[in-house]
Amino acid sequence: MMLQGVGLQKHFPATRGMTLGRARGWIKAVDGVSVQVAEGETLGIVGESGSGKTTLARIFLLLERPTAGSLLFDGQPTATFTRTDLARYRRAVQAVFQDPYSSLDPRMRVEHIVAEPLPPDGGAVRERVAEVLQQVGLRRDSGALYPHEFSGGQRQRIAIARALVTSPRLIVLDEPVSALDVSIRAQILNLLKGLQEELGLAYVMISHDLAAARFLATRLAVMYAGRLVETGECDAVYTEPLHPYTQALLSAALPLHPSARRQRIVLTGEVPNPMNPPAGCRFHPRCPRAMPQCRTAEPGWKEVRPGRFAACHLY
Repeated sequence: MMLQGVGLQKHFPATRGMTLGRARGWIKAVDGVSVQVAEGETLGIVGESGSGKTTLARIFLLLERPTAGSLLFDGQPTATFTRTDLARYRRAVQAVFQDPYSSLDPRMRVEHIVAEPLPPDGGAVRERVAEVLQQVGLRRDSGALYPHEFSGGQRQRIAIARALVTSPRLIVLDEPVSALDVSIRAQILNLLKGLQEELGLAYVMISHDLAAARFLATRLAVMYAGRLVETGECDAVYTEPLHPYTQALLSAALPLHPSARRQRIVLTGEVPNPMNPPAGCRFHPRCPRAMPQCRTAEPGWKEVRPGRFAACHLY
């Protein structure tokens, strides 16, 4: 397995109201998540705002160090990386962020933005930059321009080119199309899928856009309040969601065909406080199928069907 997270936790100190350097408590952004990403696949991670998706992505990018648990790359724990290992990881794992307007330095020419991860090597670097710009559908000579001279969709192509320039094995896509016009989103998703097929890339896609996740993902992981509640092959999860939260989440998505009808599941209540999550199943205060044991016992992780896992007392 290329990338594997085992029991990952990330707890942030609640700094508001700190006294004598002590935090009031801990915000449990990610709380015991185990996932894995194989070569050439796309793992889609979905859930509502505050579920821990982006924090998990930042752990994958080594922008956050987990509070507990371990992240392994090709079987080696990242906590044991030497400086050489870390440099190799940075080349192999790249990112495309949500906002193409703020993720590109407006004072730098595109050729310098794209070439930034590369060691200086004159003509070889210029040729590599021109090559990846062409791969993402831009002119080879567009590197002489500045970001403000491009549209939003073109800027996201520049961000993708910057991620590709080191020949990575995995790209973390953090809401890669949510800031784009609807007419442009399909173009960027098609580009990402084409690059994956051409280059054998693996993706981790963080998204609240369920249609985009279904288009690109091969496996889906559903997060709620810092924990995974369901994983499985993407089409299987969309066709027959197992966990009540997944069922509610997908019921709110637009159907694939305008004539299709789907029963909407309306959840009551609020997302739990990450400093003080409820006992038992974290979803039970909002779950329409909650049982007495859901209030006291945390559900285990079960393989409900081959390749389909859920954390729910229903199974």
